[in-house]
Amino acid sequence: MKTEIAIIGAGASGLMAAYTAARTLAEDGNPAQVTVLERMPRPARKVMITGKGRCNFTNLKDWNDFSAHVRSKSNFVKSAFYNMNSSAVIDFFEGMGMPTVVERGDRAFPQSHHASDVVDALVNAAQRYGVKIITECSVEGIEALENGGFAVSCEDGRIWTCRKLIIATGGLSYPTTGSTGDGLRWAESTGHKISQCFPSLTALVPKGYKVDEIISRGKCHIDRSTPLSEYGKLLCGIQLKNVGLSSLIEGTVAQEEFGDVDFTDGGIEGPLGFQLSRKCVKAMVNGSRVTLRLDLKHGIDIEDVTERVKALWNEVGKDPRSRGKSDKEKCRILLGKLMPWDLIPGFLEGNPGIITIEHRGRTNTKIWVSLNEIARCLKCWEFELAGFVGYERCVVTAGGVSNDDMIAKTMESRVVPGLYFCGEVTDVDADTGGYNLQLAFSTGSLAGRSAAKSL
Repeated sequence: MKTEIAIIGAGASGLMAAYTAARTLAEDGNPAQVTVLERMPRPARKVMITGKGRCNFTNLKDWNDFSAHVRSKSNFVKSAFYNMNSSAVIDFFEGMGMPTVVERGDRAFPQSHHASDVVDALVNAAQRYGVKIITECSVEGIEALENGGFAVSCEDGRIWTCRKLIIATGGLSYPTTGSTGDGLRWAESTGHKISQCFPSLTALVPKGYKVDEIISRGKCHIDRSTPLSEYGKLLCGIQLKNVGLSSLIEGTVAQEEFGDVDFTDGGIEGPLGFQLSRKCVKAMVNGSRVTLRLDLKHGIDIEDVTERVKALWNEVGKDPRSRGKSDKEKCRILLGKLMPWDLIPGFLEGNPGIITIEHRGRTNTKIWVSLNEIARCLKCWEFELAGFVGYERCVVTAGGVSNDDMIAKTMESRVVPGLYFCGEVTDVDADTGGYNLQLAFSTGSLAGRSAAKSL
């Protein structure tokens, strides 16, 4: 089987590479064929689940603001971004008949909020220019030929030969969508360096949040299916807005962010959990101790919080409705004035120093409520991390084919001429918010254009 340009992987970057390559060839009057080989039954399975099926496909920030959200070396993808920036991505999809909307944080979505519209637009655009998309075609290996070009061996026995090869296989995240790390192995086998890979934009799991007996000792990866502990059940489902979250690595503050946090069946997620996850996961993988600090009263100093707690405690005590209630009950009333009611059980469980019991003989006990401890925990609720949810449910893979082995202006390999990489298989990752898909489109477009121009 022959084709001039072969692309392995029909995800976001692969389909954009195919479309751009085919369009470039057509504009140049070159009849060369572009073929995409995809192991799954349908293209872009991972795009279909992006943003819980709503698909935040780009972010409209300009490069200066956009690059601040790229967690790998942002300069490497600067050429790719300017080759196809966020506005160009919007124009592409609207040109394919997909209306878009821009929401808070410059995040762009299909107007329908259906990820399938994004996939359909990519597939239709590629096929409009004659791209062949072959699904259920699992690639086993690649070989650089002595006389130039490549041979791509498939599981069904077919061998495709091509003059230019683009690897767009994705990373290791969500392997059920087809991203199983094959591209990384092929890159390594052809002499490319692979930067350390680890899950990013993933749930962080505090100690005691999951059933301890099921967690393998000494392993940071905690499968999302691991059952919640009683503490985890108290917190799961709670969403907090406008709070502070910081990470400490070996006791030193590594990152501080402000925004929203979600407690889920995986652990600590939401925008803040995801933003902090990259550094936290990398530190844990490398054997460091990591702690999260949650600030429920962000922007208010501890002295003011303490005064507020004491004033509210006096109010609760003077309220006629508190007559006859124990200090423990009054404490819950107090906390109800300081946080969402459903957070109180988890807050008390996670901060046992708030309420202490003094035993004064066999039958006599005294309950003490520490107002200073309440104030401290409102500002500094600590979660020592036991681990993180792995590739089975992380959003993106950090690490990949080393940027040093690629030419930034073309996405071509420095090691093997005629071989290109794009998307998540490369050592490029960013925050949640449309940045990663934009990078997939930008690098895919540049790889496709460069491959076509070099024929």
